[in-house]
Amino acid sequence: MHYNGLSDKEVAESREKYGSNVIPDSEPTTFWAEFKETFGDPMIRILLAIAVLMIVMCVLGYADIYEPIGTIVAILIVAFVSAKTGVASDTKYRQLKDSTKKDQCKVYRNGVVAVIDMDDVVVGDKVLLQSGDKIPADGVLIHGHIKVDNSALNGEAEECSKTAAPGEFRLADEITGDTFVDKHSLFRGAVLFDGEGVLDVQKVGLATMMGKMAEEMQDEEPDSPLKVKLSNLAGLISRFGYIGAVVIAAMYLAFYVISAGGIGPYLDTGATEIIKDVVEAVSLAVVIIVCAVPEGLPLMISLVLMQNTSKMLDHNVLVRKAEGIETAGSLNILFSDKTGTITKGRLEVVEFFTGDGITIPLAELPQHGKIKGLVDLAIGKNSQSMFDASGNVIGGNATDQALMKFLGQELFGKLESSCTVTLSQGFNSANKFSQAYLGELKKTFYKGAPERLLNASTKYLSLSGEEHPISLRAINAKIDELASKSMRVLAFGYSNQQMTENKINDDTVIVGFVGIRDDVRPEAREAIAAVQGAGIQVVMITGDRLETAVAIATDAGLLKTEDDVALTSAQLNELSDEEVKQIIPRIRVIARALPTDKSRMVRLCQEMNLVVGMTGDGVNDSPALKRADVGFAMGSGTEAAKTPSGTAGPSTTTS
Repeated sequence: MHYNGLSDKEVAESREKYGSNVIPDSEPTTFWAEFKETFGDPMIRILLAIAVLMIVMCVLGYADIYEPIGTIVAILIVAFVSAKTGVASDTKYRQLKDSTKKDQCKVYRNGVVAVIDMDDVVVGDKVLLQSGDKIPADGVLIHGHIKVDNSALNGEAEECSKTAAPGEFRLADEITGDTFVDKHSLFRGAVLFDGEGVLDVQKVGLATMMGKMAEEMQDEEPDSPLKVKLSNLAGLISRFGYIGAVVIAAMYLAFYVISAGGIGPYLDTGATEIIKDVVEAVSLAVVIIVCAVPEGLPLMISLVLMQNTSKMLDHNVLVRKAEGIETAGSLNILFSDKTGTITKGRLEVVEFFTGDGITIPLAELPQHGKIKGLVDLAIGKNSQSMFDASGNVIGGNATDQALMKFLGQELFGKLESSCTVTLSQGFNSANKFSQAYLGELKKTFYKGAPERLLNASTKYLSLSGEEHPISLRAINAKIDELASKSMRVLAFGYSNQQMTENKINDDTVIVGFVGIRDDVRPEAREAIAAVQGAGIQVVMITGDRLETAVAIATDAGLLKTEDDVALTSAQLNELSDEEVKQIIPRIRVIARALPTDKSRMVRLCQEMNLVVGMTGDGVNDSPALKRADVGFAMGSGTEAAKTPSGTAGPSTTTS
């Protein structure tokens, strides 16, 4: 369907009325701003006060000039090192961000399709969406049928189907976890898996879900544990130094009074002598204060943090605020997103089994030549995905892409030249299978839902490559086992007859099944075990359904005992803050979570005086990354997660 779209005049009017689609970034830090910020440190302020007192004493002849000069030089070095480190980290981040080309989209303007920057989209635009496109603004699908990946917004790794909305449908003002997966609503940051459609833009810029998160991240940042500790130390030093100085000065003066025979005789000694004694007492008090303050501490801390920042950069970790390194070592509880952080963020084949329920390790599958060859044909000749010139998988849905990666580029290239597809029928939701007939082999290959292929099959291919009667009990038990691990099961089969449209031939032989899911990163298991071994509680927060979250958490080593708690956002919101605090030590999984749930959990833990960390890579993680004591934004994640306004004051950005 063709749309005329907005005219240039209507675009200007819409931008004037509803605003721009730009989500403002924070201002880059400057050397002067970082330099001035150093003087807000309580330790630095104490040193400045001491320097002033010492200068006064120098003027009066009770101290040497090199003492205040040394203190001032140390303060300036601290300020310089801190400012240089802060500016260098911010500059490095912005260089990485600026090196990324701005996202663009296709919109109907003035009767034709134009390619524009996403920042130029306005309310009322009709955006043409095609496979692989990123949605530029919030709105409603008004034409077509598409499948989108909302994982950057809600942590859902699975594709979400969207259909054209009726004319009166409007985007909801109050967004919930269910709104992301409804039939018509689309949100900025989501990516199209498959299909083609037209988006009616209804919200742009700060009015979008992503924009609201950016606004939420402008809240005041919490002080880092390092800053809190230094403030407490400065307070103790001040109390000890000042009280001690006053007591010693008073005792010093009391000594002169007693030596003179009392207050009266002492006053009779004359103003000159009394002033001299007072100056000596004050000088002694200042010396006590100076001795009580570790002048080298701020410089030592700055130098150590700068050195650690450089070491972290050597390990591909960009530290935006140096205090985050120390904070990370003080963590009590770590909240982690699932998709792209604990898991790989993409579907992949993780298990293969035959028609009698026997699992074949993926590495050993090539040893079973007949089974492997038939599975390769069922994938390579029966898919909407393919490899591009760069070796990336393109086209098809997430399942097709996972199967194509399982097949491999080299083998796909060989199959392309080996035989030709004579007839084919793609996957659709009604049939739940796809099929392709290879005339040279006189075989039809099927790929689809297990129940559809099993209904038409009586035999399966054994490990030895022979056909045997199929046992539905064994197969169903295996499928149920994988389903309990939140795997999507897909079946492969072949028939020796020519394909029949919308039907599976009754002589179909089951070649095997695969289990597909967004699997746990091997390094994530090791990292979780190491963090738990350090006494840090790890909690997974995800937008996935509870069953999927529990399966992943069990596999990752988060759920170990019956006392460990896994609950949904709805269950969490039924509890008061005090009730949640009671079970926080036992919580391991929160499913169907909204960004507000993550922020709430961080807040409650901080109220319990816990040092809180948050890891994530999506827009939905950004507010919690900002609010946490230390936020770890994955380098593979969205800009909102990595932006300066998207991470907590003491924070690290990993890549």
